[in-house]
Amino acid sequence: MSGRFVRASKYRHVFGKSTRREATYDNLRISKNAWDTNLIKVNPKYLAVNWEASGGGAFAVIPLEEKGKLPEQLPLFRGHTAAVLDTDWNPFNDDIIASGSDDGKVFVWKVPDGFTLHTDADEPADVKPVGKLSGHSRKVGHVLFNPAAENVLASSSGDYTVKIWDLEDGHSKMTLKHNDIVQSLSWSANGSMMVTTSRDKKLRFWDVRQEKPAHEVQGHMGAKSSRSVWMGEHDRIVTTGFSKMSERQLGLWDLRDPSKPVGGDFIPMSSSSAVSMPFWDEGTQMLYMAGKGDGNITYFEYEHDKFEPLSEYKSPDPQRGMAFMPKRGVNTHENELARAYKTVDDRLIEPIPFIVPRRSETFQDDIYPATVGLKPAMSSSEWLDGKTGLPPKFSMEDMYEGKEPQEYAAQEAQKVAPAKTASAPAPAPAAAPTPKEPVVEKPEPTPAVAREMPSMKDNKQSMSALASKFADKDEDEADDDDDTSSFEEIQKPVERPNAVRQAEKNSTADESTREATRTTTAPAPQPASVPIPSSRETVTTPPAAPSKTDDKSAPEAISSPQPSASAAAGGLRDVLQEIRGMLQSQGRQIEELTSEVAQLKTKVGQ
Repeated sequence: MSGRFVRASKYRHVFGKSTRREATYDNLRISKNAWDTNLIKVNPKYLAVNWEASGGGAFAVIPLEEKGKLPEQLPLFRGHTAAVLDTDWNPFNDDIIASGSDDGKVFVWKVPDGFTLHTDADEPADVKPVGKLSGHSRKVGHVLFNPAAENVLASSSGDYTVKIWDLEDGHSKMTLKHNDIVQSLSWSANGSMMVTTSRDKKLRFWDVRQEKPAHEVQGHMGAKSSRSVWMGEHDRIVTTGFSKMSERQLGLWDLRDPSKPVGGDFIPMSSSSAVSMPFWDEGTQMLYMAGKGDGNITYFEYEHDKFEPLSEYKSPDPQRGMAFMPKRGVNTHENELARAYKTVDDRLIEPIPFIVPRRSETFQDDIYPATVGLKPAMSSSEWLDGKTGLPPKFSMEDMYEGKEPQEYAAQEAQKVAPAKTASAPAPAPAAAPTPKEPVVEKPEPTPAVAREMPSMKDNKQSMSALASKFADKDEDEADDDDDTSSFEEIQKPVERPNAVRQAEKNSTADESTREATRTTTAPAPQPASVPIPSSRETVTTPPAAPSKTDDKSAPEAISSPQPSASAAAGGLRDVLQEIRGMLQSQGRQIEELTSEVAQLKTKVGQ
């Protein structure tokens, strides 16, 4: 296990859960058209499916609660004269959907109130479009609503253009011209920019309202289809494609420097030859990738400009189309992060929930950040006038508790507000004279120089350390000298034989003198005439006298201090003589050592 570690992530154990057959949508006739789209789109109320219909193009809308085997005859959304290639739900109205067809038309539809697939009529009535947009000269391969502005729709066509429509008046307002067929398109979170991939292998970043690309760079070099998706509120874009050797690749692009992918090159993926369908989840910062013709769904977590692999949902059933539920449609009571809908055998759609395995029965706010609601950031006219912003968000805890979501302004608006208040402290220069105080106070700490002077204790310790190097020590005392100073040890040999004998003589003389004074009737000497010993005598006398004197005789000894003082002086004289002799012997030893060192130096020099 050395050198191995596990990256901390609350999404590390996310798993995809297969669905039972009765919880799927069965008995479908999904379009077999070879155009490269996702075939299905979903929102919290309905599921749209490109339908294999005769006599013109059509698509079906399935209410999510109507699961199981569907009726043989369904009410279809008919109006196109050729196959429907792509659909997209309005992000701010779950009942509005747009479609693009091989007939070159873009239609807008509204799901009828109380719409259901189960009717008593022999032939259910088809739904007609509420708006028709004409302007493309060839088939319309993709349609995509603006994620921030209301009623703004983008459509790509085989005429090498992407048109921006204002659904309020039904006219095309802008045209983005390409050099070849557009293979994919994706809006930025604030709806001001767009990224497109084309069959000419170019990746273009568009400033949409300027109708020109801000950057045009080389994309994936492979001949197969390439996809792109804008990573929500990040200034990053993900692309999937192939190399010249048909190896599947993943690209991460920085909008500030899009000359090459982040890291300098594309990220190699599995050796599968299937076209990847990328899906970005802004709330969890996760990227889901599903391959057309594969049964597996691989998902990653974005962190520090890297895609950290999490796990893979494996299934033996391949998919041709796939859609992901918007965040406001997941089941928070089961810790569901995302829900994918995949096509199986062109006749069945299977929901696949991705769940965080937790046992807590409360709302998990750490895995459910605020998400976009049903209110746009601006109208289509405001967007055309140049306004930019993120749509309001709401806390998913309100949805968990069944409350009406309380939406609040986007974070982008909150970031702009502090920038304005930051200029408020501008009058602060009025307090500029205040820095004079620290200038005066700084020289005051100069007495810190006195701290460098060594104390008396430090001097004693240094002198004792020098003396201990040359002192004659016994082997038993060598280990005990480390923690005590030599000055304290010099006072220990006060009890030397000569000093002890002299002290005993003085004590016997003192006793005879006291007996003589007791027999006489002479008055006791006045305390005023008693000479008070000096401080030096009081320090040196206790080591000799207390060893032989009782507590009762201590007061009497004070009355005759002269003999004790002379005895102490004699003992001190002997001590000093011995210390002098010891220092002289040590000096001779030092001289011998220095001479030996000099001889060794001469030998070494020779």
